[in-house]
Amino acid sequence: MTTILPPDAAGGVQARHQAALKEGRFLIQRCDDCSQHVYYPRELCPHCGSGALQFVAPAGTGTVYSVTTVRRKPEAGGDLNVSLIDLDEGVRLMGRVEGMPTSDVRIGQRVQARVLQREGADALVVFDAVQG
Repeated sequence: MTTILPPDAAGGVQARHQAALKEGRFLIQRCDDCSQHVYYPRELCPHCGSGALQFVAPAGTGTVYSVTTVRRKPEAGGDLNVSLIDLDEGVRLMGRVEGMPTSDVRIGQRVQARVLQREGADALVVFDAVQG
């Protein structure tokens, strides 16, 4: 994997991560010292304590580890799922699986990450089911 953002970019790791999302790029970190992947963005590696974390582009594929449904009134947007996703790189993150009824999202289901950019709001990572 290659470094996507220089470590000296202004604003700290959270700001660099959000700036990449705003550009439509989903990034996680990888430690140069222990080779472990890290998400959410941090200043120090939680595995070895090193500060040698670089932003890299993950494959974005993963597996639904857990899922729950948040019930909302139709006028509030209707029900949505909240899922924990294990990326193939070994990190777990919270997101939602889109493009299907909330009742169809299943533990063990394969998913692919994408960046959702919304007018007037921060960009975020969501997932789509992988067919096959």
